[in-house]
Amino acid sequence: MSSVSSVNSLLSSTASTTSNVNSAVSLSQMLASEAGVSTPGIDVTSAVAAAIYADRASERGWQADVTTLSTQTTALTAIQTAAESLASDMQSLNSLAGPLASRTVTSSNSNYLSATASTGTTTGVHTVVIGNLASTGSWYSDETSGPTATLPTSSMTITTASGAKTIATGSGNTGDTLADLASAINGDKLGVTATVVSDTTGSRLAIISNSSGSAADFTITSPNYTGASWTSPDMASGVTLGANSVTLTSSAGTATIATTSGETYAQLATAINNTTVAPTSYSSAASSLTSTTPLTAGSVTTIKDPATGSTFTFTATATNTVGDLNNAIAAAVTAGTLSSTVAGTISGGQEVISQGATNTGITVSTNDAVLGAMTAATETSVPLGLTATAGSDSNGTHLKVASSDGASSFSINEPAFGFTQAVAAQNASVTVDGVPIQSATNTVTGAIPGVTLSLLGADPGSQIDLTVASNASAISTAINQFVTDYNTTLNLVNTQFKDTSTTSAAGVTTTAQGALASDPIIVSLQSAMEEALGFTATPATGTTTTVNSLADLGITVADDGTLAVDSTTLDNALTNNPTDVQNFFEGAALNGFANNMYTALNSYTSPADGAFKVDLSGISSSSAALTSQINAFETGYIASQQILLTADFSKAEEALQSLPEQTQQLNAELGFTNKS
Repeated sequence: MSSVSSVNSLLSSTASTTSNVNSAVSLSQMLASEAGVSTPGIDVTSAVAAAIYADRASERGWQADVTTLSTQTTALTAIQTAAESLASDMQSLNSLAGPLASRTVTSSNSNYLSATASTGTTTGVHTVVIGNLASTGSWYSDETSGPTATLPTSSMTITTASGAKTIATGSGNTGDTLADLASAINGDKLGVTATVVSDTTGSRLAIISNSSGSAADFTITSPNYTGASWTSPDMASGVTLGANSVTLTSSAGTATIATTSGETYAQLATAINNTTVAPTSYSSAASSLTSTTPLTAGSVTTIKDPATGSTFTFTATATNTVGDLNNAIAAAVTAGTLSSTVAGTISGGQEVISQGATNTGITVSTNDAVLGAMTAATETSVPLGLTATAGSDSNGTHLKVASSDGASSFSINEPAFGFTQAVAAQNASVTVDGVPIQSATNTVTGAIPGVTLSLLGADPGSQIDLTVASNASAISTAINQFVTDYNTTLNLVNTQFKDTSTTSAAGVTTTAQGALASDPIIVSLQSAMEEALGFTATPATGTTTTVNSLADLGITVADDGTLAVDSTTLDNALTNNPTDVQNFFEGAALNGFANNMYTALNSYTSPADGAFKVDLSGISSSSAALTSQINAFETGYIASQQILLTADFSKAEEALQSLPEQTQQLNAELGFTNKS
């Protein structure tokens, strides 16, 4: 290669890049290399970066615009969020179900009555008298030694409003033990819940209705015992009877014996042994009567029947006979005046008025000379013919009752396995403003529109005052929230117009306003908010109102346009003039201050076509267009330019690295030496 061709080759290899970048190779460098000086070479990465940086000059302008749009979006979104919160406050204050309609209820005796009121409830004072609380019904069984002890052979019938269910008890039956019986009752879903209750004396079955009120009451019955000898279930030693009654029926009659709380089986045995019953029949003194025997005109025969609570009276006429008297007694039985077993008959020539095997304790008297005095068939009273004894064994104490003759049958209302009613279910009884109310539960609704009463105790002789009033605390909170959100929104708006100074690293200070200072939406929003504060209320009635403006609520406007609340003035207005406060915000037809402020904000905050939505949409479109332009510039020009420049600078670098060798070849061809 000639010296001329070598130089031309080197120059041509770098010529293609000099038009696009600031070349990293200079002619002086090549000459220095030719003179034997070391070639510094080219930093390809730096050279390419410098060239690309120059090419991106317009792109940096676009990126600055995107940053500005992002700043505007952030600021505008913050203002939008704050304004939406303020608009929401206005909707709440303009709602008939909002805080202005919130109510509190105060009871003059909170130990017996509390209450709550729904929004919008009419304010006022009501009087309440609680007669009794609603209760659930409950029964408990005879005691056994434990929950798994085998029960006596018997049965029990639970009767509720939905029907009756009979369960057999004893070995081999559904109710073999208390635990089995509880499971069977609960499985039948009768509206009651059965549980086994155990203590140091033994176990019982407790059955409680699932809900309160008289409609939820239920009964438990077991078949009475009939036979010649009966023994009660064992009662643990030291345990006594409760207040109850035992009814015994023998051939002599029927007697009911009351037990008192704390009584023992021994005391009950004594009471049974000492009990007598009234005679069962009365006979006339005359002993030669027939059904056609005439009675004495004007005479009176009387039968008193305590079982029916009625008195039968027969006044004889001149034509009446003994048969007529007995027919009249039969008619009185049919009418229910006398018990069904009462009858008048002629036996052995005597008139006999009897109550049959069932002794109801009737008394018979007459002034008829034909009949003569009606005398009881036996002495005034007779024993039941039963013998009761109290005993004990390893399981506790018990009572045994047997026929005195050891054979006659009797009945007792104590089954082999029985139940005692503890509490009868009943409705709550309450009088509200003089109106009597019955409730199945102790939570009463409907007695006062919008108010729910919670009955806590009964005190029939005391009147409780219930005051329904505006909820000043809730209203104050809502008004203060409005002030807070108003100030937040306004401060964000005002910030856009404040001058902010920044100093660069070079010490240059610049002053600028917020990103939205020139946005007409922000300017108009600031004006709209301030204008809405000037609202003046129209009185709901008459010509005056105590709350005409925000100032009457203790709300004042500072120099920067923000609001402040004087709590004393606000509390006074809420306490003394709650209706005027509500009218200020809601107006006569939801056209008060709250609606005025909301309307001013809605043109900005409307999610459909509000100014915020339109402005943000425009900013987003501009930002997207710029971003697309930047991306297209990067992929369509910068990427290919970077490849081209890298190739060119790399080729120039190779040429420079080969320059010393080419210089030596050129010198040799020209005959130069180092000295020359």
